[in-house]
Amino acid sequence: MPAPPTPSSPSRPTVSEREARQVAEAAREQDWRKPSFAKELFLGRFRLDLIHPHPLPADEDVQRGEEFLAKLRDFCETKIDGAVIERDARIPDDVITGLKELGAFGMKIDTKYGGLGLTQVYYNKALALVGSANPAIGALLSAHQSIGVPQPLKMFGTQEQKDTFLPRCARTDISAFLLTEPDVGSDPARLATTAVRDGDDYVLDGVKLWTTNGVVADLLVVMARVPKSENGRGGITAFVVEAASEGITVENRNAFMGLRGLENGVTRFHRVRVPAAHRIGPEGAGLKIALTTLNTGRLSLPAMCVGAGKWCLKIAREWSAVREQWGRPIARHEAVGAKISFIAATTFALEAVLDLSSQMADEDRNDIRIEAALAKLYGSEMACLMADELVQIRGGRGFETAASLEARGERAVPAEQLLRDLRINRIFEGSTEIMHLLIAREAVDAHLSVAGDLIDPDKTLSDKARAGAQAGVFYAKWLPKLVAGPGQLPRSYADFHPADHRDLSGHLRYVERSARKLARSTFYAMSRWQGRMETKQGFLGRIVDIGAELFAMSAACVRAEHLRAGGDHGREAYQLADAFCRQSRIRVEELFGRLWTNTDDLDRKVVKGVLGGAYEWLEQGVVDPSGEGPWIAEATPGESRRKNLRRAIG
Repeated sequence: MPAPPTPSSPSRPTVSEREARQVAEAAREQDWRKPSFAKELFLGRFRLDLIHPHPLPADEDVQRGEEFLAKLRDFCETKIDGAVIERDARIPDDVITGLKELGAFGMKIDTKYGGLGLTQVYYNKALALVGSANPAIGALLSAHQSIGVPQPLKMFGTQEQKDTFLPRCARTDISAFLLTEPDVGSDPARLATTAVRDGDDYVLDGVKLWTTNGVVADLLVVMARVPKSENGRGGITAFVVEAASEGITVENRNAFMGLRGLENGVTRFHRVRVPAAHRIGPEGAGLKIALTTLNTGRLSLPAMCVGAGKWCLKIAREWSAVREQWGRPIARHEAVGAKISFIAATTFALEAVLDLSSQMADEDRNDIRIEAALAKLYGSEMACLMADELVQIRGGRGFETAASLEARGERAVPAEQLLRDLRINRIFEGSTEIMHLLIAREAVDAHLSVAGDLIDPDKTLSDKARAGAQAGVFYAKWLPKLVAGPGQLPRSYADFHPADHRDLSGHLRYVERSARKLARSTFYAMSRWQGRMETKQGFLGRIVDIGAELFAMSAACVRAEHLRAGGDHGREAYQLADAFCRQSRIRVEELFGRLWTNTDDLDRKVVKGVLGGAYEWLEQGVVDPSGEGPWIAEATPGESRRKNLRRAIG
């Protein structure tokens, strides 16, 4: 065998801010071939018809899903000991093996490849269930199926790749997704891992960080930069890589504040040969594959957030009924009762958002890229708030570990563990800040499509003139529709005001009015800031947060009506939806106010002073307990000098 080629550039690519944005823009889906409720919402159009009546799964999907959930529940109750996983910081091998035998690693894989063929709805219900037993197990299964080998192969793989790898993923093999590097997070344009073509193979060199499942994985999806050549366009490319390949070293198993059983590590590639037949899609399509995979893959995180909310509600109810202060249960005190109401109403809304988005994903009638992103953003933020409120309700016992509670004879309630475990969801698969920008980009896509050239400094005067004419036609039709709508008519959405139930129609009218106000605010901001709009991240974040609240309110109302029509806890569902919408409307009004009344400009000046050292005097009077070492570890390609910590689970 000839000697592998040396990587073309061992140093990290130097990329300008504009080039980084161009890479990200090229990777996103450009077209909207299907309708999107959330996209229309940001444009000021409340398309209730896209989500109501609530879409329903097929009977056979329900039967298959419920049968598996029953088996999974029994496994969770009899085979999983969350306390052991928390204590040992490891999921026992026999638990992982049992999950394989149960088919849990093939939940989303088609039955013809040996999987269970569950719908997105039931896959998420399963994740919520197993995540409540231990969140690290939920992360294990989610990383394997939502972003690991099965999903990208399902969408972009060749038939040969599917036949080769999907049966393994369904029953025996664990997969992982490797994109992040020590100095590359949400800016993949600076990706340094290379894949150089050498005959029928590619040769991989580089270091990947935070490789969830990477310590125990059998198969890896690896993103690497392919140099441009005469025979290939090059660019960031996706590969399926055998984890046991020569030259792959798991150099570290990382430890975190939560998810102590997570098998997450640092993986080094040194002259690793990967058959060209294992490349997923064409060269340069890696980021597009990753982002498209995440369109539905992101729904796994809010699934586990819903499970966390349900558990928070259960503990809050049971504890608050027996714990007495000043002569009555603490639940009867308004300060605590408000927290319980928030947990109950928010859990109802999160499940509504998740089930609606999942069912739309299963039907494939709508483009749900924004809905899935909103579900991830909103679910991860609200779940952390609910867990924090549960810790507060539990008082000192909320801060005490379950092991300590048990040692002194009390029920081992892991409230503080849940708070730690949930915190990563605001970072996983796109941090809250990145999700704000991602969703904001999609929300203003219609505007950029017709008027983007007007604010692009690289466009010619003739290009700008053409864009101006195109924009004039679009806005002449669009702007007048933002003045009035059904939200101003008292009898609109009468279906949501049945006899002897709370009135939800008023909340939907509020959503319709607020959607138009949101669109007007976005248009005004674009007119005011034009090319500087992308720098107004505080404003864009609030725009997205308002949209998330409006989406959640819509989903909650639709779910309540669906449950009422089906005779399933309709009255209680209406009450929860009403409570949530009233709480949400308060948050929306605050966000609208902060669009224009905020400290964004002052904050930028303070940050400039901080970075310039103007406030270093403020840091005096403390000691820094941090250890020595660089802020970012060295990741120069080369042969590993560390022991391989990979462990196969046979």
